[in-house]
Amino acid sequence: MIKSMTGFGRCEYADEKHKFTVELKSVNHRYLDVNIKMPKKLNFFETNIRSILKEYMERGKVDVYITYEDYDENNFALQYNAALAGEYLKYLNQMAEDFNLENDIRVSTLSRYPEVFVMEEQSLDEKELWSGLEQALRGACAQFVDSRIKEGENLKTDLLSKLDAMLSYVDFIEERSPIIMKDYRNRLEEKMKEILVDRQIDDSRIAAEVVIFADKVCVDEETVRLRSHIQSVKDTLLAGGGIGRKLDFIAQEMNREANTILSKANDLAISDTGISLKTDIEKVREQIQNIE
Repeated sequence: MIKSMTGFGRCEYADEKHKFTVELKSVNHRYLDVNIKMPKKLNFFETNIRSILKEYMERGKVDVYITYEDYDENNFALQYNAALAGEYLKYLNQMAEDFNLENDIRVSTLSRYPEVFVMEEQSLDEKELWSGLEQALRGACAQFVDSRIKEGENLKTDLLSKLDAMLSYVDFIEERSPIIMKDYRNRLEEKMKEILVDRQIDDSRIAAEVVIFADKVCVDEETVRLRSHIQSVKDTLLAGGGIGRKLDFIAQEMNREANTILSKANDLAISDTGISLKTDIEKVREQIQNIE
């Protein structure tokens, strides 16, 4: 099986204390490029998250969105800073004495001074948090991979169809090439008859001219290599796995052979077929860019 680099996955995990939501989106990219957006309190899990992602994907630009909800009402605790309250009281008493003022400090007044009472978040249980986050992450990754496989199979079907069409173009070029040689020889003989009129035509000279012409327009090597490249792409598609880079290289080679055929073409039918061949190769290259 093959995988597309376009994919989507989403999963939620919730228990009585927490809720995690993980969403993955990806597009094609030469390498694996992961961008993670999540609450700051989960930042210390980033290395673990990236390690898990690498288990499920090899290439692509992947955006990861993680949200977290805390249902635990006991997650915060009120803290009393007695030392700071004592400092406030000491200086207030000193102010009353220095300026001969009535000391009207009450507990309710002192409690409203900054940092006397603070709400502190309790330390998080990292093991418990990671357990929930990992389940949501792996669930999203599984869905993500499934979507990539489904899209990859569609790509494979489309590519195999295009490769069959390309083989038919190669068949036509191979069948047409000998006819071009024969037509050229006939035209050359007729031209020489017109020039020489009643003189005897030198068959060896005509044969030599035909050989020179054939050497210029012969595309046998190109069609043989192109046929081999097409079969190689088919075999690679059927083998599956992480084949994107390999297919991209083969597609470049196919394009090179098609360009050579077009440059040698001295026949309208072969030129038209060569253009159709090159067009399909470009379409195949575009599709290959989406394969992992």
